[in-house]
Amino acid sequence: MSPVDTIELDILLEAELASELNQLRVAPVRLRSEDALLCVHSGHSNIDPAPGHFTFPTDTLTLTLVDGNGDVRWQHDAGEGVVPGKWFCPVYPFDLDGDGVEEIWYVGNEDPDHPLDAGHYQLERVDAETGETTGTWDWPVPPYEPMSMAYRNFIFGGHVDGEPVLGTAQGTYRTMKLQGWNPDLSRRWELMIDRDDPGARGSHMCPVLDLNDDGVDELLWGERCVEFDEGRELWCADRDTWSGHSDIVLPTLDHEADEWYTYTCRESNTDEPPRVVTYNADGERVWADLEAGHMHTGWTARVGDDERDRLAVAGANKHAGYDEMSEYGWDPFTGAERELDYPVYSALPVDLDGDGVHEFVYEMFDREGRVIDADGTELDTVDDTVVRCSPSKLLDRAGEQFVTYTDDGRVRLWGDRNAEDGDAARRRYEHPYYRKAQRLGAVGYNWRNVAGL
Repeated sequence: MSPVDTIELDILLEAELASELNQLRVAPVRLRSEDALLCVHSGHSNIDPAPGHFTFPTDTLTLTLVDGNGDVRWQHDAGEGVVPGKWFCPVYPFDLDGDGVEEIWYVGNEDPDHPLDAGHYQLERVDAETGETTGTWDWPVPPYEPMSMAYRNFIFGGHVDGEPVLGTAQGTYRTMKLQGWNPDLSRRWELMIDRDDPGARGSHMCPVLDLNDDGVDELLWGERCVEFDEGRELWCADRDTWSGHSDIVLPTLDHEADEWYTYTCRESNTDEPPRVVTYNADGERVWADLEAGHMHTGWTARVGDDERDRLAVAGANKHAGYDEMSEYGWDPFTGAERELDYPVYSALPVDLDGDGVHEFVYEMFDREGRVIDADGTELDTVDDTVVRCSPSKLLDRAGEQFVTYTDDGRVRLWGDRNAEDGDAARRRYEHPYYRKAQRLGAVGYNWRNVAGL
C-alpha cells in the first residue's frame, strides 16, 4: 500500500473466525459495558433462493461475536437446517426486552433434515452476552410462491414512543406479509399485501426511521411507508403508476432544513417509467429522471464541505460487464444532474477521517479494495475481500470503518489512523437513524443506509 493523502489506512481490529470464509455480514451489537461486532459467516458463499443461483451448502452459518480487542467471545452455529444465505436467514441485533443489551434475532429451523421446509422455520433469540439460545417462536409461513420469491425473509425493529417493536416480513416480488411483535412476543399487528394489490413491491432494503418526527418509527417497505404502532400504511408513492420492485430505497437527510427525502432506484417493470424517483416525507414526488433501464444500485453521499453538497448515483443494467455499466449522478434534493468523474457502481461511501465528507471503497470488480476520496483521487488499496455492509463507526475510534475478510478466515476492520471526528461527523453519529441503520448490516442489502445521513 502506498498512501498519497493524509488518510492512512490501518487495521484497527483483526480476528480469526474460521478456517475458511466465503461470505461475511457484520453488525454492531450493544452489550452491557461495550459494543461488539457480530460476524455472520460461512465457508460456503452466500446462497440465493433463485434456482439459477442456488447451490447446496457445504458449510453451516455461524454467528461469532468479536469484542473491541479482537477477541472472540462466543460462536453460535445456526445448524444444518439453516441455509447459509441472507434471504433465508437475516440476523438482527435489537433490544426488545428493554434491558439495555441487544438480543440477536435470526430465522432458525427446528427440522435440520429439511432446510427448505418453511413450515418449521423459527424466530430464534440469542443472548448477546453468552451466545446461547434463549427462546424460539414460530416464523410466519411465507406466501406460496416460486422458490426465488418464497424465501425472502426480513427482521427489523423500531420504537413507538420509546417502546420497542420487533418487525418481521416475508416476500419481496409478489405477495408480501409483515408483522409487528410486542416485547412479550405477542403479535401487535400484521399487514398483508397481495400480489394483485396496486402499488410498489418490496425492496432488498428495509430502512427504519421516524420519517415524520411524531415519535413513532416508520418502515420503508419498497416505496411504501408503514408505521410501527399499528402496521398502517401511511402512504404508497406512485401507487397507480408503479407496481414493481425498487433495488434502492434510501432515506437521505437535508440537515440544514431538517427534512427527509427518500431516494429510490427501480429495478423491475422496466416499462413503467420513471426509473429514479425521490420523495419527500409525505410520499410526494420531488423529482424523477430516466425513462428506461434496470436501475440495479445506487447511493447518496456527502462529497463537499457544504452540508448540501450531496451526490446521488444510480447504476443500470445488472448483467453488463464492468466497462458497459451506465452510471448517472444527481443532486439528491433537487434532481439537478451532476457529472461523475470516476466509476461509482461498486463504491461504498465511508467517512474515514471524520471530517463529514465521504470517501469511497470499491467492493466489486477489478477495483475491489481501492479507496478514493470524493474527487476520485486514489488514496490506498487493500487486498482482502471487501464486506458488503454499510461502512460506519463500528468501533469507538475516530472516523468510520469498513470491513474485509481473507479466504483463510480472518476478519479485519480498517480505518484512518489519523482520523479526528469533526462536528458534522458527530452530528451523524448522534442521530437516532445512524444506529438504526447500522443494526441492519446483516439483513438484506442494507449496505448503504448510513450514508444517507
